[in-house]
Amino acid sequence: LDSNRLEGDPDLQFLLKGGDLLKVLSPSWKKTRYFRLQEDCKTMWRESKKTFKKNDTFSLDDISAVQMGRQSEGLKKNTEEQVEDRCFFIIFKSRRKNLDLIASSEEEAKQWVKSMQKVVSNLNNLSQKQKTEHWILSCLRKADKNKDDNLSPSEVKSFLHLINIEVDDEYMEMLFKKCDKSKSGTLTGEEIKHFYDLLTQRDEIDVIYGEYAKTTGFMSAQNLVDFLMKEQREKATLADAHRIIEMYEPDENAKEKKLLSKDGFLMYLNHPDAMILNPDHKDVYQDMSQPLNHYFISSSHNTYLMEDQLKGPSSTEAYIRALQKGCRCVELDCWDGPDNEPVIYHGYTLTSKILFKDVIKAISEHAFKTSQYPVILSLENHCSVEQQEVMARHMSSILGSALITSPLSDGMPTNFPSPEELKGKFLIKGKRLNKLEDTFAEAAADDNDVTEEEESNDEDAQKEKTKELSDMVIYFKSVHFNSFEDAQKNLSFYEMASFKEGKAIKLAEESANAYVRHNVEKFSRIYPAGSRTDSSNYNPVPLWNAGCQIVALNFQTPCTDMDVNQGRFLVNGKSGYVLKPAFMRDVATEFDPITLTRGDWLKHKTLHVMVISAQQLPKVSQKKSSIVDPLVKVEVYGVPADVAEKETKPFDNNGTSRSRPLFYFNVSAMNQDNIKFSNFQFDVYVPELALVRFSIEDYDSISDNDFVGQYTLPFNSLKMGYRHVPLFNKNGNLLPSAGLFVHIMVMDAE
Repeated sequence: LDSNRLEGDPDLQFLLKGGDLLKVLSPSWKKTRYFRLQEDCKTMWRESKKTFKKNDTFSLDDISAVQMGRQSEGLKKNTEEQVEDRCFFIIFKSRRKNLDLIASSEEEAKQWVKSMQKVVSNLNNLSQKQKTEHWILSCLRKADKNKDDNLSPSEVKSFLHLINIEVDDEYMEMLFKKCDKSKSGTLTGEEIKHFYDLLTQRDEIDVIYGEYAKTTGFMSAQNLVDFLMKEQREKATLADAHRIIEMYEPDENAKEKKLLSKDGFLMYLNHPDAMILNPDHKDVYQDMSQPLNHYFISSSHNTYLMEDQLKGPSSTEAYIRALQKGCRCVELDCWDGPDNEPVIYHGYTLTSKILFKDVIKAISEHAFKTSQYPVILSLENHCSVEQQEVMARHMSSILGSALITSPLSDGMPTNFPSPEELKGKFLIKGKRLNKLEDTFAEAAADDNDVTEEEESNDEDAQKEKTKELSDMVIYFKSVHFNSFEDAQKNLSFYEMASFKEGKAIKLAEESANAYVRHNVEKFSRIYPAGSRTDSSNYNPVPLWNAGCQIVALNFQTPCTDMDVNQGRFLVNGKSGYVLKPAFMRDVATEFDPITLTRGDWLKHKTLHVMVISAQQLPKVSQKKSSIVDPLVKVEVYGVPADVAEKETKPFDNNGTSRSRPLFYFNVSAMNQDNIKFSNFQFDVYVPELALVRFSIEDYDSISDNDFVGQYTLPFNSLKMGYRHVPLFNKNGNLLPSAGLFVHIMVMDAE
């Protein structure tokens, strides 16, 4: 942890000391467990009372939020209201269940929450250099078996294994002797630092820095401008260079002379704003005043499910996690429940049931923490008339004025409002008893009395009973799809169809331009095939290519399809809304992603990627002897003509590169054009729809490769030049210190 920031901090000391907390699993299972922060200031330790079970730990990096109260599903179900002030819970980024806890007093609960929030926030704000140092330090502590702050030769070898480096005994002995200046047979203090410096040597940075450090071994401001303009393809001035030196140069003497050292240069390259994602695209940068249907919208299928579609648990946690990931369209399958309370579950299966009102409360509380833009509640309504009324009351009372229950304009709308106009609002997608136009026609008529004949008509009476819920459906009325011609002729703009993935893909392949035009004026929602009982996913890209806005995926399932979804919505402030290209917002568009007839969408580019190095790759196998043999893939997703995949050769036991243990690829020849294994070229014809995915696998010649990490981003958000690529784990969470180092060039094709 950043010792300068928190050393001696009372909150940190409180966690390091630890204390007893009541862990809650059920109404009858509440056990006292001792919790404390380990010396690495990153790992939480919890004792276990089970004879054969090791004491449990979890990383603070895996914590999404720490919250006071008993709002979690488990605490509401398993505790009484009188302990509300003593309760708190931890939400994890991974699929791990919430940790529900009770402190001995309200003051103690607040202390735990405040302390953990501070330390987690501090971890999240560490620079890349600090994260790398923190990772190395934690591995050093783990390797120091006898906790004497010295490393013996066997502990050094254990340390190398922990950081994914395999070396032979001869090299190990040479490295150890080189660092053991005191000849004590162990490494301590400065000797360990020397050992660390050898391990973190970045030869490829030396090569690049050496090309531009033309001022007494340093980079001057002008040298830095030359690097930024020539290599990074950035418009840079001396003022920009001075700002970079001021921000990143750690040596005060060099900073005073307006010089950038190699350490300062590396700190700059490791800063998020200098990485592969265009920093201008991190915040909301697109026009958010277009009609809602002109955007791709991050969408979830059967959001309530934590696992499979047949027998797994339903939970409000699943909604919270989806919303935290920027999801803006969630699904609620509603069925009659006991005590006149509707429930949500996957009907006619063994999935567990949760209360509709608890889901609405969870959505209300977490909807706008990641994004302020509107959330669509997609209702799959199987409830009786009576419980539909309960649903309407719950949504009205819990969501209040944030729920859209009438058009934003006074008269009958002719188009969708914009995400900007709908900030902080909820919209209902579902069945409606009549056309929205009929409501305005009725309001204009003088005859508002209900006749005796109407009262006696059972069907009309039922409709009256469901009117409260029906009237909440304004901009997303669910209807059946017959054909594009029928939709154009008979459907209003707000009437939308849902398509099973198979039918949608067929339409996208056989009637691509018609589908694109349909989605210029109306909405389409796509959902996974019913055969995907394991909650697997489908590739969303062909549906985005057809202009479909709501392409719903199973958010609970880590997979390439979810990686691509995360990449699509990585930009624009992670708002969950991405503006479709102009050629997909024109009612007369001729764009066809299959045939690619000529038009404004054809902007043929050539993408050059050179894979240079990788740092701090985590071990994916728990075997002590297992070392990652990295294989790097670069893929392009987009229209069929753009889809491509290329990969490097696997690098066996990468740690054996003795002079560069964290560096896998050929540095000395990095500027040569004849390195085929790490130089890739791609043709991209429709860059506005393309995505680029970098992934690393642990190569295995006998079985399937193991996934290590990946990063996906829109093609038009790539930065050129020498760039670090951060990596996400299989759950879509950032690997704190791991990364790729690449060179990117995008050129107009001849």
